Amino acid sequence: MNNGNGLPYSFTDVYGKITLASGAGSKFSFFGFHNDDAVDYSGIANLTFKQTGGGMSFVLVPQGSPVFIRGHLNGSNYETEFNEANSEPRISSIGGADLGFDFTYFRKNEGQIDYGININLFNTSFTTYNEIASKIESKTFTTEIGAYFNYKLVTSRWVVQPGFRTQVYASLGTISPEPRLGLKYNASEKWRIKLAGGRYSQNFTSASSDRDVVNLFNGLLSAPTNVQQDFTTPSGNVRHPKNGIQYSWHAILGTEYDINKSLSVNLEGYYKYFPQLSNINVNKIYDDVSEFSDVDDVFKKDFLIESGVSYGVDVLVKYSRERIFLWGVYSYGKSTRWDGFATYAPVFDRRHNVNLVGTYLFGSKKDLELNIRWNLGSGLPFTPTAGFYQGESFGEGSTSDYSSSNSDKVWLLLGDFNSKRLPYYHRLDITVKKRFEFKNKTELELIASITNVYDRNNIFYVNRISNQVIYQFPFLPSMGISYKF
Repeated sequence: MNNGNGLPYSFTDVYGKITLASGAGSKFSFFGFHNDDAVDYSGIANLTFKQTGGGMSFVLVPQGSPVFIRGHLNGSNYETEFNEANSEPRISSIGGADLGFDFTYFRKNEGQIDYGININLFNTSFTTYNEIASKIESKTFTTEIGAYFNYKLVTSRWVVQPGFRTQVYASLGTISPEPRLGLKYNASEKWRIKLAGGRYSQNFTSASSDRDVVNLFNGLLSAPTNVQQDFTTPSGNVRHPKNGIQYSWHAILGTEYDINKSLSVNLEGYYKYFPQLSNINVNKIYDDVSEFSDVDDVFKKDFLIESGVSYGVDVLVKYSRERIFLWGVYSYGKSTRWDGFATYAPVFDRRHNVNLVGTYLFGSKKDLELNIRWNLGSGLPFTPTAGFYQGESFGEGSTSDYSSSNSDKVWLLLGDFNSKRLPYYHRLDITVKKRFEFKNKTELELIASITNVYDRNNIFYVNRISNQVIYQFPFLPSMGISYKF
């Protein structure tokens, strides 16, 4: 779809870092970065995203003290805009600063204590439109304060890690207590059992649109306050949310087994319960004004409270011996959400995922490396298009004559929410690296790679109005060079 004009992607990425280190282990680091990236399919869609930031971090190792001190001060700003034919632009930005201090206290033969505090200040701006072109907008400024305490005890058989975090959402007047626990039991030299769990909260929400077949645009916003007063749970109980802060309970159980020195297997299962999530209100029809005060909140608020469940299992097999490394993982997962009306599959609900990676080192110095990676993923859900109709803005209010108007707007009529699935995704990539080491301890590396070796058409974007389909990278050879000194 580039009409002979080359790949439609552009990247400008700049990063710099300076580190000052002392012989005792203490160090200070300063960094800065700027990214300006875009994808432009002329006349169909274009997506831009820019990010600028910088900061510093330090590590202090006081002589003779059992305390290890770390700190950081960071600031950044991120902006993204998505434009597609026959649609209004969608825009999202987030900027802020983060200050934190972390302390590690080593107790001889009695374990390790970690504790710290961090302060976040950030603002978000978000604009999107739902199915009937109703504008949804949010601008917020948020302050967060978090403090945590973790204890780690290691014995001959057990690794025990209890912890507790308190997250204060000052701008929303909410405090979230969050206990956590991690356990590991060494049943034998070859067999280990793991358990972890806890309560978590999150102020950020990644908001996508049901208008998209493939979600290129994901807006970032803080917990919205413009949510419904009453939320009916799947069991029929009614809750009264104050804001859109997201909460979850996680439980993970796993086991590791070393078949021999080269081959190991890792099996993990997880279950996550989300009692409160926030999402764009796809049901919004009315503006949230006094004129519609008698209309139910679920038809006029910008955002909705939801709940959800996610569970699955991961199987990882690793083989490593001298020149060869093989790594394979299969993941089965299922995610569902309840929006107060029905249960549905969210856009990230991928049922099956497979990753196979292989590396082989050639030559007496092992300086020629061959990497092969194959990935397969089952189709993600999307909302099908049921039809189209001519839009009418009623610019003259109740006196508008819709029978004689000739609007050029095309509005979508969508089918059942996320009721269909995209095709399977799969791709094979091959990379070859050749390393040259010089006497002055410098190193030169030549890299040759092929992306999408068998030229699979994996969907990248679909325009609902024109039904034009754009695919991800085609068969793409590339070469690179790096020099380390």
